[in-house]
This record gives sequence, structure tokens and C-alpha cells, in this order.
Amino acid sequence: MGLAAGAAAQDAAMRGAMGDVLAQSHSLILDRHLEAASPADLVLWSLRGLTVLDGRFNAEIRSDRILLLGEDRVLGDAALAPLVASDTPARRGAAVATALEDLYTLAWRHSAQVRRAGAERLLASGFEELFNHLDPYSRYVPPEDARRAREGRVGQSGLGLRVAARRDALVIVNVSEDGPAAQGGVRIGDRLLAVDGRRLGPRDPGLAATLLEGPEGSEVTLTLSRAGRRRAVTLVREVVVPETVRAERGQDILYVRLTGFSALTDRRLTQVLRDGFAEAPPRGVVLDLRGNRGGLLSQAVAVADAFLADGEVMRTEGRHPEANRRYLAGGQDLAEGRPLVVLVDGRTASSAEIVAAALSERGRAVVVGSATMGKGLIQLVAQLPNGAEILVTWSRVVAISGWPIQGLGVLPALCTSLGPEALATGLAQLRRGEAPMARVLARQRAARAPVLASEVVALRNACPPAEGREDDQQAARALIEAPAAYATALGGP
Repeated sequence: MGLAAGAAAQDAAMRGAMGDVLAQSHSLILDRHLEAASPADLVLWSLRGLTVLDGRFNAEIRSDRILLLGEDRVLGDAALAPLVASDTPARRGAAVATALEDLYTLAWRHSAQVRRAGAERLLASGFEELFNHLDPYSRYVPPEDARRAREGRVGQSGLGLRVAARRDALVIVNVSEDGPAAQGGVRIGDRLLAVDGRRLGPRDPGLAATLLEGPEGSEVTLTLSRAGRRRAVTLVREVVVPETVRAERGQDILYVRLTGFSALTDRRLTQVLRDGFAEAPPRGVVLDLRGNRGGLLSQAVAVADAFLADGEVMRTEGRHPEANRRYLAGGQDLAEGRPLVVLVDGRTASSAEIVAAALSERGRAVVVGSATMGKGLIQLVAQLPNGAEILVTWSRVVAISGWPIQGLGVLPALCTSLGPEALATGLAQLRRGEAPMARVLARQRAARAPVLASEVVALRNACPPAEGREDDQQAARALIEAPAAYATALGGP
């Protein structure tokens, strides 16, 4: 009796940990995912995730039932009828959750490996197998990883400084502009002697990181040394958004590098452009998006808007009505119409690709570099009852002329990934009024989703993805210094 009661309690705990999670997540997938999937498929794919935890399990559909299989027998089944009969995403999601709860409970009872893995790993394994069938970017994020991801999307609670060990001390090596440390007078080069009275030395960088981090709004006192003089400064931890914009001016060209798209990227870019054009406007601007893996979609639109006065920036398309949107510019060109070159490479992705495509298609910028990564799917992020998150791909990014970024990526008007000789030939063609990538770009802009894999390969091979190189900046400068070549490249296909 005691053993039975214990098993029943374990079953109840396991089911309680996942019931609402399964219902909410599968309702969202059925309602919003870019590709339609049946409730029965969601159950089947999720059950096959059990194989990762215990290789004796399998699942299949026979007649009107979904079967959970052990080594040589049927362990249990679920009827297909409730999955088919449900008439709304919420009800279909609840039906999926009920079927999975029942069959997961059977697996839990029959497998010590599953019990050792735990309910959270059981959930994650099911979602991993399910999303293997849907798309490369949808995923389930466990609670602790989700907490860290939420902090990363808005910055992190901290002080806006970074410490490194030197031979005889811990030293401040980076101070974020406008962060608590900068506002408190902390400077790069200051020695960190103690945190809240806890003394630190060159062998304590890990301890220092632990002591410096803490809840937003909490106070911490640093003991610092500068030029032999000690002082204590008390700072209040706050959300510190990473710096994503860097700028410098050389040879009368403003070089702006964006490393990501955080909540403040557009404001920093606006300030950089206004400062750069305040007195003597540069001959041109180079916007460097190489290695930029993306970030907030809204920031991509805002960054493109900084160079466009009006008109369309991008579109999204999806199965759900709310996924079909058009994004418009509505500001002013802060670069005042000066030549604009956008640098991209094989690591340029997502929001960075949106910016490059928009400025190219609007005839505002010449793209230089190689084919980009080709990540043009957008995910909804939903928090689940257990603190986890689920990311569900619900729309694709479509360039203004209608071609999908997913898979294809953005192709440059001047290719640098084929080597110095090919680059020199391309520049010479542009100076003669010939656009070397015109036919390829026209072919890309005529593409529509879904694009055949063979067509994707053919287009990307015209300028294969590669890591950014010094030739990129030299090519950008050459175009800005040769107005006729720039105009030809800008003309596109």
C-alpha cells in the first residue's frame, strides 16, 4: 500500500509539473507556427523524444490510436478522436496535453532512466524532437536558461563595468557609458581592492564577478585605488544594456560598427550620426554589420529608418493573420543623403540582414561583402507556467520586392569573398558602368518562398559566405571615392 501510494504521488507530481506547460505550448504551436501541423503529429513527435532518454521506447500511429511502445509490447495508447474533434487551438492544445500526460506517465512508471532524467528533461526532450520536424529556430528553453535569456534581452542587472586580473591586482578594463560605474566616477585602469569590504587580489576574478553581480536596485560599495590614492564608491545596480554602436572617422568617412540590436541601439546610432554630421559632414558613411547576429526586430526597423525618410522597410508573412505585417520608415535621413555602404559577411544574420536588405532595395546603400547567413524567420517568445520559455517561429521576413531572407540571405552588389582579383575586376566593372552582380540580384529578387534548395545554392555560390576581411573596408572606401562606380552599384539589377 505504501509503495503504491508513493508511486501515485510521484505520478501526480510529474503530471502537475507539466500539464499546463504542455497545454499552453501546444496551443501556441497549433495556432501560430508558420507551418500547420496536426495535433496527432505533435503527440507522435513528442513521444519519440522519449527514445533519447530510454532507447527502448518508440511511438507510432495505428488505425485510430497513438501507441507508446516498449521493447516488445504496447505500453499504452491514446485515441486520435479527441485530437481531431477539438475545434479551437486552445482545445486542440489541451487534447494534446492530456494525451501526452497519460503516455508520459506510463513511460515514467516503466523506466528508471526517465525518472532519473526528471520531468523537466522529459519535457525538453519531447520539444526537441517535435521542433526537429518543424523548423531550425523554434525551441523550448528550460526555466534557468530562460531566466538568463530574459535578462540578456534587456541587459543585465549590474554595474556596467568589467574586471580583469593583472599581475598584481584586479583592474577595471571596461566601463559602460552611462552605467552606474561611469556615473560614480569609476574609470578604466582603476584597481579594485575590495567589494563590500571583502578584500580581493589578482587571483580572485571569479569571486569579484560574483560579488559585483546582484539584484537590480541593490547597493554595493567598491574600494578602488587610482594613482596610489584609495577611495570608496557606493553604486546602485541597474539594468545595463550592452554597448552595440562604435564609431570612428578616417579619411573623411564615418565608420559605424553595429555589433547587435539591443534596446538602445537606435538612440546610440542617432547620436553618432548627429555628432558626425554636426560640423563638417563626411563624404560618406560605412555601416559595418559584419559578425552582427541580430537582436530586436523593432531595432532593425529603427536603424534602417535612420537612413530613410519614408517608405517601406520590410514585410513579414505567416499563417496567422497577425503575422502579416508591413513596416514603414517615417523619420529623416540622418546621413543627409551622403553615400552609404553596408558591410556584411557570412555571420551577418537576422535583424542585421533586414537592415542590409532594406537599405539596398530602397536604393539607399550599396552592400559590400559576401552572402549573409540567411536567417529570416521570426519567433514569438512565450513564458510558460514553469518559468520556461517557448520560441515558436510564426512568420518569415520578406524583402520589399518579395523574396524571403530565410535560406537565401542578402547578396552584395560588390563581392569580396571570391578573392582580391575578383574584387578588383568587380570594381573595374563598376567604374565602367557595369554592375557585376546585377543578374544574380535580379534572380534573387524574383524568388518567392518556398525557394528550391538548388536555387538557394546557385544564388549563394555567386558570392559565397565568408568571414569579413580587410578588403571589405577598402572596397567601401573605393566606392565612396568614385561616385560613378557607387551610382552603378546603387542602381542594382
